Amino acid sequence: MEEEATGSAIGALGDGILWVLTNIAMAFYNFGYAITHPQLWLDWSDKEAVMRFIYYGGSVEFFFVVFTAFLVMTAVGMYNNRFMWGAVRVLEGFANTVGRLFAWAGLLMVLQQVIIVFMQRIFTRPDISIGFGIPLQFDISWYAEELKLYNALVVSLCLTYTFVQGGHVRVDLVYSAVRFRTKKVIDMFGSLFFMMPMAVLIWMYSWYFLWRHLIVPKPSASDQLDRLLMKSRALRWNVETIGFSPNGFTGYFLFKILMVALVGMIFIHAIAYFFRSYLEWKEGEESENKYLDKDVLEEGEEPYDHAEF
Repeated sequence: MEEEATGSAIGALGDGILWVLTNIAMAFYNFGYAITHPQLWLDWSDKEAVMRFIYYGGSVEFFFVVFTAFLVMTAVGMYNNRFMWGAVRVLEGFANTVGRLFAWAGLLMVLQQVIIVFMQRIFTRPDISIGFGIPLQFDISWYAEELKLYNALVVSLCLTYTFVQGGHVRVDLVYSAVRFRTKKVIDMFGSLFFMMPMAVLIWMYSWYFLWRHLIVPKPSASDQLDRLLMKSRALRWNVETIGFSPNGFTGYFLFKILMVALVGMIFIHAIAYFFRSYLEWKEGEESENKYLDKDVLEEGEEPYDHAEF
């Protein structure tokens, strides 16, 4: 019995490895086919193209295309470190650019709150009209609820920017006491086994959660492509516009889009963090923070309060 159990376990392991290798090999074909036939999934005047886009966004095929791209970039980068440093600079530059842009949403949030207070308390107006010709006019409660969107923009699109800048609070039990190269090993391990799997898991939930609030019939993560193509015959857009109050904010579907953007940027930065950690591990302490584009602070200011225990 034990020999049979061991043999079945080895067989299952072999089947799993073969499945992974097959999907990695097929990733090149799937990617090539997708970019040479964009009309099959980007022509949204065709309902079947919408369903293909939804299916592939949360599919095994898409995961292995991304995973294979990561493997190829890693292999090339280990052979040519200049390529890997270039990837780090591009990916960190993307996080910095997006974060620095959407950090201004915090200022917009404050200004809009001031306007709301003035309109309510001083001018006693029930609504706010912005623009000329055909103005954007909503009840004050709409603008008050919309403040959540600015906060969501800062949280979701500035998260990786804050990570690049070293702005997250770290509760440190072991990290500070180990050697430099050991720290880099910990960083690489965290990128591969915490950041990436967490991002993939949340992506799977948030992707279908998003589309269930945009179209009917509602897609499911368990639906195969042929079933989604059948559903496309009855497809129609049904964008969620229900607010928490009768005259409240009606764009809550934007929060679901931001959720997908958030986990996508986390996965992208996990790649950049793994590459940087590997290169700093290989090149030693002299390469620490190499090419790191950090914001310039005034003399005496600290980027964050570092909590250590």
